[in-house]
Amino acid sequence: MTVLPPLVEPAGPLSYDEVARYSRHLIIPDVGTLGQRRLRAARVLVIGAGGLGSPALLYLAAAGIGTLGIVEFDDVELSNLQRQIIHGTSDVGRSKAASARDSIREVNDGVDVVLHESRLDRTNAVELFEQYDLILDGTDNFATRYLVNDAAILAGKPYVWGSIYRFEGQVSVFWENAPGGVGLNYRDLYPEAPPPGMVPSCAEGGVLGVLCASVGSIMVTEAIKLITGIGDTLLGRLMVYDALAMTYRTIKVQRDPDLTPVTELIDYDAFCGVVSDEGAAAADGSTITPSELAELLKSSDDIALIDVREPVEWDIVRIEGATLIPKGRILSGEALPELPQDRRIVLHCKTGIRSAEALAVIKRAGFADAVHVQGGIVAWATQVDPSLPVY
Repeated sequence: MTVLPPLVEPAGPLSYDEVARYSRHLIIPDVGTLGQRRLRAARVLVIGAGGLGSPALLYLAAAGIGTLGIVEFDDVELSNLQRQIIHGTSDVGRSKAASARDSIREVNDGVDVVLHESRLDRTNAVELFEQYDLILDGTDNFATRYLVNDAAILAGKPYVWGSIYRFEGQVSVFWENAPGGVGLNYRDLYPEAPPPGMVPSCAEGGVLGVLCASVGSIMVTEAIKLITGIGDTLLGRLMVYDALAMTYRTIKVQRDPDLTPVTELIDYDAFCGVVSDEGAAAADGSTITPSELAELLKSSDDIALIDVREPVEWDIVRIEGATLIPKGRILSGEALPELPQDRRIVLHCKTGIRSAEALAVIKRAGFADAVHVQGGIVAWATQVDPSLPVY
């Protein structure tokens, strides 16, 4: 078991209203008034008010966390509402941070909500983390995950990590400086980021909305256990939830003896390679804008517009005249014989990342004048044809 001492010292006595509000906690022997006072004294920082941040923030507020910090710089979009339950229809276009704050106040007006409406990066992460007792990270990109991990190490803070994709979720606790020498960090589980494009984000691969609630609630459970010092935490274990099979399993995580200690923050975009070096090199000088594509489609019949997204994405929205050839078939070489030799090839995907990867393979196969579309079909819908839906 990985039972740790309470993370925070208790606050003062509970008020009359607090006893009434938290009574169902107070009558649990392992929590009681002492545990509730620890929750009230706790300062918890949540990275993102999105899919995992939404249920986490609501349940942390309901549990009586004294101070909730929110790192969020995006605005609410209609596509968020399928899973980001802290926001509503009337919040579309508003700051996510402000929307989350207002919802938290409706749940519990005794929580002090602190908004950090700027991008988390290596210039501000450590200083920000030092202001809190515990971090919750539910972000969906590897660059931010490694940044959170390394900043938490340098700040000496524990954090709860969650991840979701389609029907599967993962949760663990990382704390390099944990008492008793049992500390682990995210790099013990994933020493290096996967190659660009190998693991799609939720924006590319999708996620079952309710999965956010399942994984987010587990993250909050771990946070409460850490703050109050009860139960067996997930430090040293990875919990994997499969919603389709309805199974939970845990995998033991051990310290990597060859892991290089974290002593400073680095360039995480470069470390994770949002686009591979080969893809970036192929796109250099071979990238066109949506407006340039529109002109090409009007003035020339000598181009072949190839959509490298997946069939389910093609069913949602497509550019008229495009041909669907998923990226995987291009990368494997299977689709190369299908590409026309007598026309210039123009590739596009959703945002321009997958098309850059496919462009590298096509150029290597001899299609020297091939190009790809900057920003993909999202940019096309925004800049050229606003009648198309954006997903």
